[in-house]
Amino acid sequence: LTMLHFDSWEMSSQNWTQAFKAEFIKRRGYDPTPYLPSMIGYVVENRERSERFLWDLRQTSNELVLENHAGFLKKYAHDRGLGFSVEPYDMNPTSDLDLGGIADLPMCEFWSWGKGLDSEYSCFDSVSAAHTNGRNVIGAEAFTSESADAWLQHPGSMKNQLDWALATGINKFVIHRYQHQPKPGQLPGMAMGPYGVHWEATQTWWDMVPAFHKYMSRTSEMLRQGAPVADVLYLTPEGAPEVFTPPPTALMGEHQDRRGYNFDGCSPKTLLANATVKNGRIQMPGGASYKLLVLPNWETMTPELLGKIVKLVEGGATVLGSPPQKSPSLQNYPTSDAQVKTLATRLWGNAPYASRRKVGLGQVVFYGFKAASTLPNAKWIWETGGNPAGGVDPGTIYFSKTIEVEADKKISSALANFTADNSYEVFINGKLAVAGDNYHFTNETEVSQFFKAGQNEIRVKATNGGTNSNPAGLIGAFNLTFADGSQQEINTDASWSSAKTAAGATGRVMELGGSNMGPWGQVNGTPSIYPAYTATSQLLNSQGIAPDFASGAPMRYSHRRLKDGELYFVANIEESPIATNATFRVTGKTPEWWNPITGESRELTDYKVANGRTSIPVRLAGSESGFVIFRKPIVKKPVATPNFPTFTTVKTLIQPWNVTFAIKWGDPIKATYPTLTDWSQSSNPAIKYHSGKATYTTNFDAPPSFNKTSRYALNLGTVKNIATVKLNGRDLGVVWCDPWQATIPTSLLKPKGNQLEVTVANLWSNRLIGDAKLPEAERKTETTHRPYGADSALQASGLLGPVTVQKVSS
Repeated sequence: LTMLHFDSWEMSSQNWTQAFKAEFIKRRGYDPTPYLPSMIGYVVENRERSERFLWDLRQTSNELVLENHAGFLKKYAHDRGLGFSVEPYDMNPTSDLDLGGIADLPMCEFWSWGKGLDSEYSCFDSVSAAHTNGRNVIGAEAFTSESADAWLQHPGSMKNQLDWALATGINKFVIHRYQHQPKPGQLPGMAMGPYGVHWEATQTWWDMVPAFHKYMSRTSEMLRQGAPVADVLYLTPEGAPEVFTPPPTALMGEHQDRRGYNFDGCSPKTLLANATVKNGRIQMPGGASYKLLVLPNWETMTPELLGKIVKLVEGGATVLGSPPQKSPSLQNYPTSDAQVKTLATRLWGNAPYASRRKVGLGQVVFYGFKAASTLPNAKWIWETGGNPAGGVDPGTIYFSKTIEVEADKKISSALANFTADNSYEVFINGKLAVAGDNYHFTNETEVSQFFKAGQNEIRVKATNGGTNSNPAGLIGAFNLTFADGSQQEINTDASWSSAKTAAGATGRVMELGGSNMGPWGQVNGTPSIYPAYTATSQLLNSQGIAPDFASGAPMRYSHRRLKDGELYFVANIEESPIATNATFRVTGKTPEWWNPITGESRELTDYKVANGRTSIPVRLAGSESGFVIFRKPIVKKPVATPNFPTFTTVKTLIQPWNVTFAIKWGDPIKATYPTLTDWSQSSNPAIKYHSGKATYTTNFDAPPSFNKTSRYALNLGTVKNIATVKLNGRDLGVVWCDPWQATIPTSLLKPKGNQLEVTVANLWSNRLIGDAKLPEAERKTETTHRPYGADSALQASGLLGPVTVQKVSS
């Protein structure tokens, strides 16, 4: 036992105790009794005073929960030699960042993509709490889900999301969940109802999963080295409850990956306690530092917090934001308001505010928040016919448009602002870019990574929900900004096309009216209390600070600064291969590639150093990942030889395969297949509904071009869902993710008579579906959770290939 754990709150707020009044007076300096009616909605004296009292009330509750609950539990744990872990989110009455800051191990929670809740916000919370409080390990309750999991997850399907979590800053994974089995012989056994990924010894592939665990361990340990690197520190508003939510434009893509300038959130409490300035950067315990402090668009700030910001700026910090107008508290009111105005004038001067103002060794950059975008030029549209604004039958319409981007223009920013009644998904060049389901707000999203020079195909899937006739419409716009400062705006209007099916014939659309038309009324941009990413990135760039990471293809990253070098974790976001240049904000050191799956490492010879950055050609398989390490001084000039090997197919194994199915409830089934086939297509029910393993064996000769000095690999092609490989009696390990390859050791491949053995494990779903067709007494499986019916779709299973021998060339 090493840790006492404080799980996610999930129980709403507490705001009174026997000693609350005395604590309130001690902390706020006045008696709350006259203002208590405002707790049930009455205005006492005036609205201003009532709101200030309620702020004080919530702040007192916040402090007492932090001290008397979380603080007490932490001391209790430490007194017994234990650490204290906290999941500081979900309806708690505190600031999430402050609750997480108490923990020895801040934790978050993420659900398997598409299989439950959207809780990524908690990851931004906990990672920020850790980085700003000097905590080096950040945990996650990982891969939880609802019934949609249904035994469908496996290491290969989980890798892309695991890489997202690693790039976000998480480096410890507590998989939700492992179910202990009261009767180990029952398969697949007891489940935790419909919840969580099925991560237990009854899984069909459990003896193969150590390879995935090794990957998780290696990457987590690497990302605990050194200190996190980020440039932007977002200050949250004072008060409680408070959740840190980064501006949507600081993130990119379907899964909210961080852009080239990384960030953290910081609570006022943490800023007051921990922040110092050195060499123009705000320093935090543990080594995290930030070039830019971004203030929230918030009318209020206490004199204590604003005074701290004044000291940071005078010490050399750069602050972006607008001046607060008053204190949020009734404490020391109205003197406190005068103090806020005095301090604000000290930083921003008098209105009209200068765009940049030198204060001491630092500077304040004024950011005047504009009203949220209202799509002034866009039109509500729908397919022709009827009166969509008045009501049409429920259904889905597919809208499309081609956008031309001039070949000689480089996109610096592309914002998508869309909404629909009732829901929508926007695809750019076949990739999901943004989605939403609230027609009152557009979901402003940075989508430049999806655009390319030339023609760009836009598809929007808009669904009118409900069961009866109701209003239907789509509205949106793309705003492209180019490196030369020019802009291009594309709005929904009569020039779009529509279809009733994704691949159906297209026709005209109907313009319904402008963005403020009925029945929808004014459509606003997604509320954000922080400036758009373009504002922070342009400011940092103007100060000579280039993006920490950039690439010509969708990649995610995380950067740690080591004592004697730099460590970057990088991953291909796409499930298809990419070949691109990746650029790192490092100079003077030789790049190395460390492969966390194989454990291999090597120097990268082809790179360019310019303008304080190192650009490296990279080639990655779908969802492939690794580490780029800079630790050794450059002693050799770069050489234009490939950094990553190429794999050329020199032989495809087309001979028959002998397959032995390990049937858990009977004798093994042996079969010979002239070609590789999907088990679920078999005419034999025992194979068709088999869940478990099957071992494939075959013999083959090396290709005619075989050379003992050459390097070779074995590629399994398509595998459903995980495999082990043996060649000539030697174990080549577990193959569990793209590129589905096993390296063939030198001299193992023979000119003639090579013996290949591949053992494949599939998922539990097919046997559960087969059992659903049987009377209960004849079923093989025993479980407390049966999500499948007799008509459920079977999952493709087995070694599907093609299996090839590949020559490896550097």
